[in-house]
Amino acid sequence: MHALSIPTWIIHVSSVIEWIAAIWLIWRYGELTKNPSWWGLSFAMLPALISAMCACTWHYFDNSESLEWLVTLQATMTLLGNFTLWAAAVWIWRSTKSATTVETKTIKSEQ
Repeated sequence: MHALSIPTWIIHVSSVIEWIAAIWLIWRYGELTKNPSWWGLSFAMLPALISAMCACTWHYFDNSESLEWLVTLQATMTLLGNFTLWAAAVWIWRSTKSATTVETKTIKSEQ
């Protein structure tokens, strides 16, 4: 008996593919807006991707006890990913806040 059913595998693999696509799309958005904080979000998403790949690898080998270290790595990457995503969100928020301040000052100076 395998660790995961076919439908569960479909969900796991499609989630990894979606995450990779999201990383790429966010990177492109950063290029289009010329806002490097969005590139930071792309990099901040990588630990969560590594975490997902650890889970898929461990399940692929039917939760082998010899690969139990992957569970620890997955948990570590999830924790790290939560912090990197938080930091990226703060960076985006600050970049948006400073852009709004510049726009407000420009509007006031034109009046």
